[in-house]
This record gives sequence, structure tokens and C-alpha cells, in this order.
Amino acid sequence: QVQLVESGGGLVQAGGSLRLSCAASGRTFGSYNMAWFRQAPGKEREFVAYITWSTVYTYYADSVKGRFTISRDNAKNTVYLQMNSLKPEDTAVYYCAASKSGALRPESAYDYWGQGTQVTVSS
Repeated sequence: QVQLVESGGGLVQAGGSLRLSCAASGRTFGSYNMAWFRQAPGKEREFVAYITWSTVYTYYADSVKGRFTISRDNAKNTVYLQMNSLKPEDTAVYYCAASKSGALRPESAYDYWGQGTQVTVSS
């Protein structure tokens, strides 16, 4: 069993930065691939970024590539999302998720989800 708790969201002006954190409970965190998803008002939840358990591979949605960076510290049971050059269209609730599967995008591939943290980017 893994419990995920996101933090670090808030209100920021366009062009600014935020760093999201996702703290995981459980001793098996290091064996899970981790991802960030987001859901904007009135839209479906979408994939943002993914990192393998070993940190060797990372993947990003085209909309955030070059601006966002996913990382993890297995010793601290935490995954991060550094968000730079934020745009108003990045406004959403951001969720972290854990998966044993190698699949990136289907939400069904993820075993555990956090409760989400709100990110609002003003223009």
C-alpha cells in the first residue's frame, strides 16, 4: 500500500516557477514508476511527466517539455515536479500517481493517486 500526498501548489504569475512535491508512505516507493497528471477545469485529466523507479528514464507531455522537470529522491520517498516558465494554460489540479507498470499514459496503469494540489497561473 502506498499513500501519496502532494504539496507546493499555489498562485503564481505567468513566467514564474513552482516546485511540486509528492511524499509517499510505504517502504516500496523505490519500486514504483511515478508520474504527474493534471486536470484543468472542464477538461479531462492529462499526462504531464513520468519517471522510472531507477530515475534512468523520464518522459514529458509535449506541452511541458523544456519547461517542467520531474525528479525523485528514493531515500526521501518523494517525487518532484519543477515547473518553470509557467503559462495560464498550466492552471490545473496536479496529481501524482504510482505504477508498477511500464505504461505511461493510461490512468488505469496507475495503482495509487494523491489528492491533488491546485496550481493557478495568472496572466
